[in-house]
Amino acid sequence: MKKSVILFFLLISVQTFYSQTKEWTLEQCVAHALENNISIKQSELELESTDIDKLVAVGNFLPTLNANANGAKNTGLSLNPTNNQLENMTFGTASGAINVGLNLFDGLRNVRQLQRAKLSKLSAQYRLDQMKDDIALMVANSYLQVLLNKANLEVARSQNEVTQEQFQRTSDLVEAGAIPRGDLLEIQATDASEKQRIAVAENTVRISLISLAQLLLIKDYSNFDIAEEDYDIVEDGIAALEVEEIIENAQATRSEVKIAEQSVSLAKKDIQIAKGAYYPTVSAFFGYNTRYANNDPLNHTFIEQLSLNDGIGYGVQLNIPVFNGFTVRGNVRRNEINLRNSEYLLEQAKLDLESNVYQAYVDAKGSRKAYDAAVVALESQELAYQYAKDRYDVGLTNAFDFSQSKLRYDNSKIEVNRTKFEYIFKLKVLELYFGVPASELKF
Repeated sequence: MKKSVILFFLLISVQTFYSQTKEWTLEQCVAHALENNISIKQSELELESTDIDKLVAVGNFLPTLNANANGAKNTGLSLNPTNNQLENMTFGTASGAINVGLNLFDGLRNVRQLQRAKLSKLSAQYRLDQMKDDIALMVANSYLQVLLNKANLEVARSQNEVTQEQFQRTSDLVEAGAIPRGDLLEIQATDASEKQRIAVAENTVRISLISLAQLLLIKDYSNFDIAEEDYDIVEDGIAALEVEEIIENAQATRSEVKIAEQSVSLAKKDIQIAKGAYYPTVSAFFGYNTRYANNDPLNHTFIEQLSLNDGIGYGVQLNIPVFNGFTVRGNVRRNEINLRNSEYLLEQAKLDLESNVYQAYVDAKGSRKAYDAAVVALESQELAYQYAKDRYDVGLTNAFDFSQSKLRYDNSKIEVNRTKFEYIFKLKVLELYFGVPASELKF
């Protein structure tokens, strides 16, 4: 009995957990996409690779250390490495060396490379941020599209319920001889048309859910659904600000401009690196080597020979570039051209951002006006529908005129839904341009 009770509560807990996790909220969808989206993962790998570039740049400041060893068997006239004498006999030899090198000066190219690696990492971080914003916006748009389709489906179903009630009432009036049978046929035609629209609306909801699931990389389409949340129209918020203020904040915070600015900084750093090849390079070196041969006439042991036959070399090397076929000059000029191009791209990025913000601002304002107009139109159509219904109930209008009034009322509801979610989305786009992080968007 005790086990049965435990099993019962376990099943209830599992069922409760399933019911809680079956339907996804918008925040959960965005968080899931930011964690699992393939494009974001690729951007994260790009960011990770910049750490490798930085590691290599730091390593250029460190000494190099290399060791080598070899062994050989010599037959006939061969050079004995221990005494540098030619000997006509068979003997074995071994040698080894350790070499250390240190770059003392290379025209500051190592310094510039490290600085460039840091700039490259920052640029990759901005690209990742932009990718996250884009993905979050795509998820929000897809999520709101599902909500819109569900709202339209609810309109179609609720209005068909009204049609069913009218069908029963019309049947009674026809049987009583109060209205012609043609009115009943008109109601039946309306019912059939509405059922068809319901089927199309259900299919539209299903397709939009699948599209959202695919965007989230969720393969269990049959069990995927979103939470039935009611997103009300909020105050204009950022849309109430002056567009110039939004543009100024966008240029200070948006990744598009930051990426372009980093490209300019990287181009400047590339010029400095290229110019470093004009300067001499200074390096230090240290080497240790030793050798062994098994035909030593004094029969020294292996360890003794390594000690007796070793040598050390060290010094400083200076390399002065004199003429390299215009290679250095060509690289400098190529990077100078790249800098000018990066500056043009930065200017274009600012212009594009300004244009996009203006467009988003106008879209948000226009969407709000469209929504307000749709609400007013719905109120008028509701009154007209109620008037037509009252007249139809007392036989003062026919079924066709009533069905047309009802259709206009239905379309008004659908238009309110469309403009509502369009305004919400346009407002979120404007908030992103203002600098609100994608993960902090409020709906």
